[in-house]
Amino acid sequence: MNNNNENLDLEDELFEHFRFEVPKGQALLRIDKYLMNLIQNATRNKIQNAATEGNIFVNDIPVKSNYKVKPFDVVTVMLTHPPFENHILPEDLPLNIVYEDEALLLINKEPGMVVHPGHGNYTGTLVNALAHHFDNLPMNSSERPGLVHRIDKDTSGLLVVAKTEAAMTHLAKQFEAKTSEREYIALVWGNVADEAGTIEGNLARHLKDRMQMAVFADPEIGKPAITHYKVLERFGYVTLISCKLETGRTHQIRAHMKHIGHPLFNDERYGGHLILKGTTFTKYKQFIENCFKALPRQALHAKTLGFVHPNTGEMMRFDTELPQDFQDCIEKWRNYGKTHNMEEEES
Repeated sequence: MNNNNENLDLEDELFEHFRFEVPKGQALLRIDKYLMNLIQNATRNKIQNAATEGNIFVNDIPVKSNYKVKPFDVVTVMLTHPPFENHILPEDLPLNIVYEDEALLLINKEPGMVVHPGHGNYTGTLVNALAHHFDNLPMNSSERPGLVHRIDKDTSGLLVVAKTEAAMTHLAKQFEAKTSEREYIALVWGNVADEAGTIEGNLARHLKDRMQMAVFADPEIGKPAITHYKVLERFGYVTLISCKLETGRTHQIRAHMKHIGHPLFNDERYGGHLILKGTTFTKYKQFIENCFKALPRQALHAKTLGFVHPNTGEMMRFDTELPQDFQDCIEKWRNYGKTHNMEEEES
């Protein structure tokens, strides 16, 4: 099977293949030569190409092939395909299945669960659990069983999984044609100016931080991405919004919201784990810390998923409640708004 499933955006991902800590006695040496001595069957040309593509990191910063390693450097090689990608260990992990029939199943994924192996998470993922609970799930174009799309590790919410080849093909085409319905709920920093809006901008990997995605004006860079948002509730320093996706790019909502100046609340990768709005009062800082403890992840939940059933042709729509951690954080903000005059605090 060879689905061109844009929603997986697997070429945008980087997976850790090798990690070395340079020993104390190492003399200065070009990194391409250094890695040739450590990686079996690696050629200097391949290593140099990986460096050119920004896939070789020293202390989490991408370097060129002429970088000279020094003692205690941590060298990481990240590639666009997962290691051991064809070896999936079945694991008896709990799954919150909200719907299942002969063609597909809907899972309400808990925050903290990685969807598929990679980035050092080769066990404990949703795919490992699927391999245990179901036999002979169809492979997508990247040889991952059942996956039609994915959400980030610390994003909670709905995922559809295909149980047959026909379902995989049918569902993948819907996502590619943008006919599926996907709504996310997000809490973002700042008072979003407009009640509703659309963010359009090509997404590609950030030039300096390869673990982030960024918006590029050049149409030749990255892939088109479109996010529609509307305000649900305002809390002065943060805003609760709904986001509907036309495309399903890696980190789309997280990167788009940062691009317009409203990073997701407690999104460490995109700077939302800092206090970006509010006051300098000590009590306010403590309040934010309490919110972060209540919701120890980015404030993003895949709430609604709709699609045409591949067998019956019926339009199906599934909806979930916000997880308790998300609800607890929102309630803290509601209570804060009742007891504080934010306009006076900022003046």
